[in-house]
Amino acid sequence: MDHAEEERRVRLLRTTVDLLLRIIAVRPCLTRVGARQMLDEARGLALRLFPDKGEAFDLIYAPRFERAIRERFGAGGEN
Repeated sequence: MDHAEEERRVRLLRTTVDLLLRIIAVRPCLTRVGARQMLDEARGLALRLFPDKGEAFDLIYAPRFERAIRERFGAGGEN
């Protein structure tokens, strides 16, 4: 993959993550389960774009999702 293609993929992932985090923060009918599904879908996209970078996603983006979910729904329980 050339540099331009890698940059395009990084931009796509970053934009998708930012959009999903915003949805988690503001969508009134979203549940904790739905938010977790968004995290799973974002990780799936990351693995399709960068097949060997699952650990990087877990270090960079998963904590942002966890924080957004905690801020929205609290520390525990199912909503």
